[in-house]
Amino acid sequence: MSDLPIVLLPLAADEDALDACLAALDAATPAGTPVWLADDAQAGPRGVALVERWLQRTRLRAEYTRRPQPVGPVAHLQQMLAACGDADVVVLSADARPLPGWLAQLAACLARDASIATATPWCNAGEVASWPRLGEVAPAPADPALTAQACAAMAPRHPELPTAVDHAVALRGSARARAGGLDTASFGSWYGALADLSLRLAGLGWRNVLCETAFVARGGEGGAAPGDLDLLAARWPAWQARLADFLMRDPLRAARAELQDLHARLRDSRQDDLFDVAGASA
Repeated sequence: MSDLPIVLLPLAADEDALDACLAALDAATPAGTPVWLADDAQAGPRGVALVERWLQRTRLRAEYTRRPQPVGPVAHLQQMLAACGDADVVVLSADARPLPGWLAQLAACLARDASIATATPWCNAGEVASWPRLGEVAPAPADPALTAQACAAMAPRHPELPTAVDHAVALRGSARARAGGLDTASFGSWYGALADLSLRLAGLGWRNVLCETAFVARGGEGGAAPGDLDLLAARWPAWQARLADFLMRDPLRAARAELQDLHARLRDSRQDDLFDVAGASA
């Protein structure tokens, strides 16, 4: 599966969320996909044991590294990105739960348009990439396979986002290298560093887009470290106004409605199949 991006999964301390993430990742990702689980000395003994058991049974080509002392989430992730060189990667939050087909759809998104630097999938808690409602946290999809099927049926238009979102994001390696990577000196969170990277990429002429054909669920929204949002506002004075305009205009309203319609039609067609089977056996 060398045509797929490398999946980078920086570990966190929440063991239950990590367990759910690894199970979903294994189930929703093609066998042999390269995956790097990197631990900035965050996982406790139970988390480490969980990872070791998962490594023994996963179908993925996974590796696990652990630092003896933490360097912080942004510096740690920048080290991971630097080690990947100019390869395309997908950074997955440790509390995310990918739905089937997610990685192939993100790879296809990058392949469709060479100007795309970052691609963010839908998420139930994805802020500007949220579904079914903009900027709201909804429950994770009750039927992941159905939601994934509905996403895959959407037309791949890949509309622009104000910034990428941190639940899951595909990063084009060549664009990332040109932008200089993450600002490890200024930001304390991946949330803030990703927003800054997205804005630098946009300034260089690249695009930050929604991959509407993929979905990655999450338990809740990510968050910035203290001072990160103030720094973003100071460094990018137009950013807050652009974000506010996006939230007010809601340019993804039609896309979310299309996904809602596809989801309902697929769900209803499943019910029709059940009724047909019941009628045939009567």
